[in-house]
Amino acid sequence: MILRGLRIAAVGGGLTLLFHLSQQAGAVRGNEEVPGLSWALAVVSLLFLVRAIVTERTRGPEDDLQKDLLWGLSAGAIVTILLRW
Repeated sequence: MILRGLRIAAVGGGLTLLFHLSQQAGAVRGNEEVPGLSWALAVVSLLFLVRAIVTERTRGPEDDLQKDLLWGLSAGAIVTILLRW
């Protein structure tokens, strides 16, 4: 259980960090932020969240890595949205 939590946190934190670094790299190059980016992140996060819930309920423990990846991506996108406010 602890290992699953660590994997989910690592994926979520990694996604948040990579998104932040990508935004900084774009700003250095002079790229403007795309309008509606937060909404797009919210939709992607919702899709990952729904998929994580469905996968958690329908798959056995042999698919824990896939489930952890989905939970991590969903959590990372949600944290990214919250940090952008």
